[in-house]
Amino acid sequence: MPPSSPAPSSPPGSHDPADATPRNEYTVDELARVTDTTVRNVRAYQDRGLLAPPEKRGRVGVYDDTHVSRLKLINHLLTRGYTLSNIQDLILAVDEGHDLRSILGLETAIGGRWSRERPKKYSLIELLQMFGDKASPSALVKAVDLGLLERDGLSFVSGNPTALAAGATMAKEGIPLTDLLDAVRIARPHFNAVAKALVDLVVHQLDRYDADALPPPADVPALVDAIWRLRPLANVLVESEMNRALEEASGDYLGDRVSAIMEKKLAHPAKGPAEERGAARKNKKK
Repeated sequence: MPPSSPAPSSPPGSHDPADATPRNEYTVDELARVTDTTVRNVRAYQDRGLLAPPEKRGRVGVYDDTHVSRLKLINHLLTRGYTLSNIQDLILAVDEGHDLRSILGLETAIGGRWSRERPKKYSLIELLQMFGDKASPSALVKAVDLGLLERDGLSFVSGNPTALAAGATMAKEGIPLTDLLDAVRIARPHFNAVAKALVDLVVHQLDRYDADALPPPADVPALVDAIWRLRPLANVLVESEMNRALEEASGDYLGDRVSAIMEKKLAHPAKGPAEERGAARKNKKK
C-alpha cells in the first residue's frame, strides 16, 4: 500500500493523521469514481457548502478520505429520501459546532476507504499487452459487469490495479480468464458476507448508544481511535483465514489427486522387467 503525501488538518473529532497511516489522496476525477458519483456532483456539493474544498497544490485540487466519507454520507442520505436542503441543514449544524460535529470523526473512521489503491486508467492496447490473447471481448464485458473495470471513453479504469496485475499474471500462466472471472463472481457473495461480519465487529463500539442518537462528544475521540485500530486488524483476520482456507483446499486437492493415482496403480499393477520381456517375446512371435 503506497504512502501518500500528508493530508490537510483533520476536522475536529476526526482521527489524527500523525498517528495513522497517511490518507489516500485523489484528483476530482478519482474522487468521483471511488464514490460512485460524478465530477459535476462534486462541484455542486462544494458550491452548496456540503463538501469542503480540496487542498490546492499549484493548479491541482487534492481531495482525501474525509471527502470520500462525506460523499458517501451524502449519497446514503439521498437514497434514504433526504433532500439536498435537509442535508445542507445537517452540514451547517455540523460546521457551526453543534453536537452533530461529533459525527465527523466517525464519518471518516467508518466510511473512509479501506484500500489505499488508487484507480488507474488503461488503454485497450495496454490491457492486450497485459493479458495477451486472453483479453477477449467477452472477458472484457465480464470484467466490466463485475466492476473490476469501468469504461471511460475508449479506455478502462481499474479501481484495484494490483488485483488486475495479479489476474494478468494468472492468465499468462494458463488460467483461462473467463474461468478466473467466474471464480470472482462465485466468491464475491461470500466475501460480502465476511466483510459485513467484520464491519459489524469494528463498529460494534457504537452499539452501547441508542441507534438514533450520536455518541456524546466526550466519547468520540476514544471511539474513533478504537475503530481506526480495529480496521487493520480486520484485514489481518481476513488474510489469515484466507490463507488457512487456501492451505486446506490445496491439501484436500493434493490428497484426492494422490489417492486417485494410488487407486489406479493398485487396479492396474505395473509389470516388472521379466514380465515386460516375456510380453515383448510373445508380441514378436505373433
